[in-house]
Amino acid sequence: MTVPFTRQDALSLDAADPLAPMRDRFALPEGVIYLDGNSLGALPRMTASHLADVVTGQWGRDLITSWNRHDWIGFPKRLGGMIAPLIGARPEEVIVCDSTSVNLFKLIAGAAALRPDRRTILIEADGFPTDRYMADAVAALVGWTVRAAPREAIESEIDGDVALVVLTHVDYRSSNRLDMAAVTEAAHRMGALILWDLSHSAGAVPVDLVACGADLAVGCGYKYLNGGPGAPAFLFVARALQDALPSVLSGWMGHARPFAFDQDYRPATGLARFLCGTPPILAMAALEAGLAQFDGVALPDLFAKGQALADFFIRLMEARCAGHGFTLASPRQASERGSHVCFAHDHAYPICRALIERGVVGDFRAPDLLRMGFTPLYTRFVDIWDAVEIIRDVMTTSAWKDERLQQREVVT
Repeated sequence: MTVPFTRQDALSLDAADPLAPMRDRFALPEGVIYLDGNSLGALPRMTASHLADVVTGQWGRDLITSWNRHDWIGFPKRLGGMIAPLIGARPEEVIVCDSTSVNLFKLIAGAAALRPDRRTILIEADGFPTDRYMADAVAALVGWTVRAAPREAIESEIDGDVALVVLTHVDYRSSNRLDMAAVTEAAHRMGALILWDLSHSAGAVPVDLVACGADLAVGCGYKYLNGGPGAPAFLFVARALQDALPSVLSGWMGHARPFAFDQDYRPATGLARFLCGTPPILAMAALEAGLAQFDGVALPDLFAKGQALADFFIRLMEARCAGHGFTLASPRQASERGSHVCFAHDHAYPICRALIERGVVGDFRAPDLLRMGFTPLYTRFVDIWDAVEIIRDVMTTSAWKDERLQQREVVT
C-alpha cells in the first residue's frame, strides 16, 4: 500500500472500506480520535437501551422469573457461543464467566490434575503480570515450579518436566503475535499442555484454536469485544479435555444439579463445571451488546482492515514524524503483529499526555512506549492521518515539554 500524503487520500480509503458503516454502531465523542480500544472498547450505541430493557423490562417487571423467561441462566453459554467464531472454537468450548485472572487460576490449577508427574509451569519472562501472578499462586498450592523464558525462546525451553505452557498470543506492549500453531505443536510434542491468553487477540486478529489444537485459553470482554469496563471474561477448554479437567473453584453454579442444593459437590459435565457464582446479569447484558456489533461482519475483512490501519500508522509515523526520536517497537510484518502498534521514545509519557489533551487518546506503557490501538469496527484511516498530524505538531512545537505533563498520573 502506498502511503497517502494528503488527508483526502485517507478519506478515499475510508470511502472504499466495506466496514465503514460499522462506525455508526458506536457512540464516539466528537473531537476525539480514540486509539485505545485495545484497552477499553468504545460504547456501542445499542448498549444503553439494551441495558435499560434488561433493568426495567426484565429485572423490574419480570423479577426473578427472568432467570427462565429471559434465559438469564443461559447467559454464560450463550455469550460463549457468540465469542466462539471470533477465536476459531466450537460453541460448546467457550463459556463467559468471572475475570481473566480467575479463569487463569482455574485452568492452570485444573491442568495440574492432568499432568501429575510433571512439576513445571513455563511462562514468558515479560508477559502480562497477572499471568505470572496466577501461575505463581497455583505453583505454591500444588508444589510446582514456575520457570520464565524470553518470548522468542519458549519453544526451545519446553522439556519433559513442563506440565503447562502459559503464553499471551499478542503481547500487550510490543504487539508481537506468536505463531499459535507452531508453539502449540512444540508443547504437545513434549507432552505439555498449553494455555493461551487471548486478551489482545479476540476480535482483532485471526485466531483458530481448534485448527491449532490448542488445549486451553482465556480472554477478556472489555477490549476489542466492547463489553464495557470490567466486562466478564471467557475461557476455552478443548472438547476432548472438558470432562477430565477439574474446576478447582467448585461454586454452586458449576454443580451438576445446582438447584438440588446438595451438600456434596458433583461437577457438571462440559464447560458448565467452570462456573462458580451467580452470573452478573447486567454486565453480561452489556457484553452481549458488544458482541452483537460483530453481526454481519466478515471476519477476513475485519482482520485485514486492522492490519491495514496498523501498517498505515507505521508508514505515516516514519514519513511524517521522522527526526523526532521515535523508534518502531512493534513488528513491521503484519503476520507477526496484533492490532496495536508501539513506538518507543525517551519522553513517551509526556507525549502521551499532550496527545490526550489534544483529543488523541492512546496510551503509555512503561518505560518508554507510546501505544496506539486500531479497532477495525470503528477506527478510520482519516483518524490515523489526523492523529499522526497531531503527533507531528506536538513534537515540532515541543508541546510535550509543558511542566504539567511531566507529572505522573495513571494513563490506562
